[in-house]
Amino acid sequence: MNKIEAIILDWAGTAVDFGCFAPVRVFIDIFRRAGLEVTMEEARAPMGMLKIDHIRAMLTMPRVAALWEAKYNRPFNEGDVEELYAVFEPALMASLSEYTDPIPGVLETVEALRADGLKIGSTTGYTSSMMEVVASNAREKGYRPDYIVTPDDTGSFGRPCPYMIFRNMEQLKLSAVWKVVKVGDTVSDMKEGVNAGVWTVGVAVGSSELGHSLESFHRMMGPDKQAAIAKTKQTFLEQGADFAIGTMSGLPLVVGKINELLAQGKRPGCKV
Repeated sequence: MNKIEAIILDWAGTAVDFGCFAPVRVFIDIFRRAGLEVTMEEARAPMGMLKIDHIRAMLTMPRVAALWEAKYNRPFNEGDVEELYAVFEPALMASLSEYTDPIPGVLETVEALRADGLKIGSTTGYTSSMMEVVASNAREKGYRPDYIVTPDDTGSFGRPCPYMIFRNMEQLKLSAVWKVVKVGDTVSDMKEGVNAGVWTVGVAVGSSELGHSLESFHRMMGPDKQAAIAKTKQTFLEQGADFAIGTMSGLPLVVGKINELLAQGKRPGCKV
């Protein structure tokens, strides 16, 4: 039948860690230790990528590259990337377990999707060793996808490459890319889904793109909150998402809409 078979979820900022704060704080800290003050926006911009690729992407940003040259009197090189990552990884590992709470609505949404017969896969920008910490802690709190793929499983080719999605499809025995929905909270997630040819959905609340902790999100006034959500959703759509939703609780309705589109012969990337 022409129906969705599986949902492939990102981890931090989508399923767990409201606001995706575990890595962003460490990125800011390791650059500060290197003598560079980077902004929260600069630290978040490449979010979703394999973390060493994230560091490399930050160093190529014009302002950050200029700061590096001013500090060290030379452009950055690959050795610098590796040295920063060598500091980043243990720092992140030390704090990861504190950032594994499922985002509100995720457990109920996953339960509803499974009740409709859908499989739950996952991709991430974390390495396998990082995911051992995240997945084990999330499991104790009730979140456990059917399969986990990290860039370590695809030769370190993380997002925006589509290979982690394809590995999920292989292991979950999915029949076609257009029967798969990828859900994430970053521009890298959207590009991953588009490159894989699957239906791509961006979720705003809890996302790295929105950039708020659960506490600061609740403190936002109604008009400001709605404007921030609308801006985040628009960013996802501009980056190729087929749908953008406020919270994960809206995902079952989107799956229903996609099934209607499939019945009409539509495929990912169609103008809906």
